Amino acid sequence: MINKALGNTGIEVSQIAFGGVEIGLPYGPGITSEKDMLQENEAIDLLLQALDSGVNFFDTARMYGKSEELIGKAFAQHRNEVVICTKCQHLRDVSGNLPDEKALVKIIRESLVGSLKALGMEALDVLMLHQADIEILQNEAVCRTFEDIKKEGLSIAIGASTYTVEESETAINSGLWEVIQLPYNLLDQRQSNIFDLGVKKGVGMVVRSVLLRGMLSDRGKNLKEPLAEIEKHIAKYAALATQEGLTLPEYATRFVLDQPNVSSVLVGIDKSLYLEKALETANLPALSKKLLAGAIPFPDPEFINIPYWDRMGWL
Repeated sequence: MINKALGNTGIEVSQIAFGGVEIGLPYGPGITSEKDMLQENEAIDLLLQALDSGVNFFDTARMYGKSEELIGKAFAQHRNEVVICTKCQHLRDVSGNLPDEKALVKIIRESLVGSLKALGMEALDVLMLHQADIEILQNEAVCRTFEDIKKEGLSIAIGASTYTVEESETAINSGLWEVIQLPYNLLDQRQSNIFDLGVKKGVGMVVRSVLLRGMLSDRGKNLKEPLAEIEKHIAKYAALATQEGLTLPEYATRFVLDQPNVSSVLVGIDKSLYLEKALETANLPALSKKLLAGAIPFPDPEFINIPYWDRMGWL
C-alpha cells in the first residue's frame, strides 16, 4: 500500500481509505435495516483486517450511526497506527437554515465532544465540515470555531466535504480548510481542475464516489428508461475494461488512483471481499493509454444525481 502526503498537514495516509458509513448505518444497495449490516464483532474484525493490510486512513462522521464507536473500539490499542477523519454533524436545521452564531458554535463543539467520546480519543487527526456549501464555508462563526479547535490541539487538521466545483474552489482558496473531500469518478470529472489548485495551495485532496454508489459496477446494468444514456455510457467503460483485462470497478477505481494530485481514495467497505478487491486494485499497474483515452466523462454531468434518481424511483 502506497502512503501519500495529505497536503501540507504533515499527515501521511494510505492511498486507499476505509469509508466507514456502511459499518455504521443501513446504506447502499440492498441494505434496508440493521439486520443487513455487519454485527459489531464482524465490523471490528474488518477494521483490523484493513489496518493489517496496510490501510491507515479511516473516514467516518457523527452522522454515520455507530461508525465512530466501532472505529474507536477497533483501534483502542492502535491509536498511533491510524489516521482518523470524522465530520461534524450537519449545521442546517430541518428547514435548511443556519442557526445563529451562538447555536452554531454549540453544535460544532458538542459534535466534537461526541466524536472524541465515541472514538475514545483525546484529539482527532482531521475534523471536517459535513456537506459544506458556500454559505457554511464562509460563515465567520464556523470558520473561527474550527480554527480554534485546531489551535487547541483537538484536531491536527481541519477540512470540508464538498459537492460542487464552486464549493471546492471556495474551500481551497480560503486558506483555512486543509483537507477537501470531493466526488470524482469516470462519469463525473468536473472536479478535475480542482486537483491542481489544491496541490498549489497545499490542500490534501480525498476523493469519494469512485464507483458512484455502485453504478460503475454490475449495478449499472438494466437501468430504467430515464437512465438509458447513463447505462450506454457505462457499458462503453465496461467493454473497454474487458478488452484490457480489467473489471469495470477496477477500471473506475484505478482511474482515480492514477490521478497524481489525489492523496487518498475512499472506498465504502462492509465486507472482506470489498476490502480485498480494493487492495488488489491498488496493486494493479497504472492504466494503459487506451484506458486513459477511453475515460470520457458523461456529456451532461449535471444529470448525474443519485439522490434525485432514487427519489424518482429510477434505481
